[in-house]
Formats: sequence, C-alpha cells, structure tokens
Amino acid sequence: MSLEHDVKQEFTNEYQKALVNILFTGSWLNQKNSGHLKKYNLTPEQFNVLRILRGSHPDPMRLTDISDRMIEKNSNCTRLVEKLRVKKLVKREINPSNRRQVEISITQPGLKVLSEIDREYDQWLTMLHGISEVEARELNRLLDKLRDKPIR
Repeated sequence: MSLEHDVKQEFTNEYQKALVNILFTGSWLNQKNSGHLKKYNLTPEQFNVLRILRGSHPDPMRLTDISDRMIEKNSNCTRLVEKLRVKKLVKREINPSNRRQVEISITQPGLKVLSEIDREYDQWLTMLHGISEVEARELNRLLDKLRDKPIR
C-alpha cells in the first residue's frame, strides 16, 4: 500500500514524503519488534541493552558505554538496566579498583533468552523479505548517507 493511503495525506515533494515515510516505517517496525519481544517479557530497548552486553561478554561495561551504543538515545539506560537486573538478566557490580564505577554484565539467563530470540530471528525477519538483499543493501547505503549529512 502507498504511504499516501496509509497516512491519508498527499505530499508536496519527494523529500517531505521520504521524511514521513522513514518516520512512519520506523514506527511500524518498532511496533512489530515490540510485539515479537513481548513473549519474552522484553521491550525493544531492554533487548538492545542485552545485545550490547552480549557483544562485550564476558567483559562488563559501564553505563555510559551502554548508553553510547543504544539505538534509542533518549532511553533511560539506568532504569532499563535496573529492570533487567530485577529479571536477573544482567548483574551490576562495583569495580574493585574504582569503587565509584559500576560494571554491568549479562548473566547466563540473559544469554539464554537472547539465544531463544536468535532461534526465531530469521523467521521474524521475513517481514523484510518484501525487498531483495540487493535492495536491502541499497537501503542501508541510502540511510547511512542520510545520517552522514549534518542537519542545518
């Protein structure tokens, strides 16, 4: 279906349409992602924290380093980590050599839930199969190019 149909709006130029299309599609993908992660009792932001920590595993990370890698930069990383700690998916420990520094690492239950999600990941990604791998590569290139240009 066309964007004009979905948002019930006409656009004055292709740049305006592209901006709305990116925002609309990002929201659509986020809703799909949220629905997929719901059965694991995770939000997309919590999932992102777990993936970041798995990438550094077995080395722990500081909160600021996790925040820097977050997809959604406005996320409250402290709150996200605390919710994951309560679920026993991450642990927080004081750095013995610098007691002001807190180190966060993923636990075995955290790695297990990511492993479960990974097993379904290819099936979940079929929603993107409306475009070819070549088209996906071009889309990635265009989106990277868009972010490389500073906004005035």
